[in-house]
Amino acid sequence: MTKRESSAAEITAWFGERLPAEWSEPAPQVTVDREEITVVLTIAAPDAAEAAPEPGSPQSEAADAARSEAIAGRIARFRADTRERRIEIAREAERRFRKKVAWGVVSGGHRELFTHLAVPVMTRLRQPERQVLDTLVEAGVARSRAHALAWCVRLVGDNTEAWLTELRTAMAEVEKVRDAGPGGPAETPAS
Repeated sequence: MTKRESSAAEITAWFGERLPAEWSEPAPQVTVDREEITVVLTIAAPDAAEAAPEPGSPQSEAADAARSEAIAGRIARFRADTRERRIEIAREAERRFRKKVAWGVVSGGHRELFTHLAVPVMTRLRQPERQVLDTLVEAGVARSRAHALAWCVRLVGDNTEAWLTELRTAMAEVEKVRDAGPGGPAETPAS
């Protein structure tokens, strides 16, 4: 390994060839940031019941709960059965890429990350921003300021597209108002 940092594409390619074949269909999702590599594998979901009950019925809710528990059991079994192999591969990758490796799985639409890093983030928050975090803690939404900040980041991430669309619309309105104001294109005398 040279001193230069490997790109996300190089790391993804390495995992694509290093992982056992049975873990590679479909291809794993490999996410790389400055501190950590997260490898999320897809495992088959348990088979659904043959005769699906009517949606919204008590039988449907019971079937959904049973399926969720079956998925949780399958994920737990996969985690336990593959532990030693995952540790071995992670150690190789950590030596090679100088980053910690975290694992997770997706099964039946449920995503679960196994042990992964919680990296302290340097922030410079002013009092009003800290008060927002403190409100989330006092309301029981978060356990600490760090947890509240993580909650806020997830909320923005979950709503990014809707928020960006709203932001772009607002910016277009601001531009219209600015153009209609003094010194805007509407005020420029014709030559």
